[in-house]
Amino acid sequence: MDFLRPDTLAEALALKAQRPDAVPIAGGTDVMVELNFDHRRPPALLDLTRIAELGSWDVDGDAVRIGSGVPYTRIIDEVGEHLPGLAMASRTVGSPQIRNRGTVGGNLGAASPAGDTHPVLLAADATVEVASTRGSRLIPATGFYLGVKRNALEPDELITAVHVPATRAPQQFAKVGTRNAMVIAVCSFAVALHPEQKRVGAAVGSAAPTPRRATAAEEFLSAELTSTDQWESPKPLLDSVKRRFGDLVAQAASPIDDVRGSAAYRKHALSVLARRTLDWAWRDYSEKVARPCA
Repeated sequence: MDFLRPDTLAEALALKAQRPDAVPIAGGTDVMVELNFDHRRPPALLDLTRIAELGSWDVDGDAVRIGSGVPYTRIIDEVGEHLPGLAMASRTVGSPQIRNRGTVGGNLGAASPAGDTHPVLLAADATVEVASTRGSRLIPATGFYLGVKRNALEPDELITAVHVPATRAPQQFAKVGTRNAMVIAVCSFAVALHPEQKRVGAAVGSAAPTPRRATAAEEFLSAELTSTDQWESPKPLLDSVKRRFGDLVAQAASPIDDVRGSAAYRKHALSVLARRTLDWAWRDYSEKVARPCA
């Protein structure tokens, strides 16, 4: 196995063009597990840890651009004010050691259905920035996940950043696991309020071959909040509305039975998570509207 260690992004892209079979590695929290268990033996590893451009973030207009090498710890500490949902999801990833090394870029590259950040990126309308020696392009998160551990990258492309709209509107993320920490999600859910667009974003994880938007749930709740003038004058949500939202979220999933949980349990848990996170997010929103200067 060859070990390639570029110092700049341009050098990394050139190496990826020459060696499209090289597997990128930054935090290594997914790749090293596969290597250690002999689940994967790539011809080469492309180490991205020296590339300074991938380890920075900034506010780019109305969005936050997070380099693919920014670890979860920095997202929690530095970016949570702009992206509350992504910070919540980052807090649930692994252990402190894994959060210090693991990255959203690595989560995207692995494209596991159980990746903790995926539902938030979908609900928040994120886009993934990828690059090659041919140039760069932006892929909407909704079109990035193609199948189990399959993404929309071309063989010569690397993930360079993720762009997430900055917001002060409430977002929530929750997951169910077989224990309280350091656990792969049995299922997960994210909700994001988009009051300027009078719209709700919702997405499920670890409950289908790919992370996916709960489109019918989004459309139902967005229409309900708009028709009842709740964006301007929020009131407590009716139990019937929360239940219907939860049911539609569960219907968006197509889970399997596995060692972590049954398909039936995943659907039930998603319905519960959807109701709870919606309640939390809406209470936060109602308080912010009531206290606009806070």
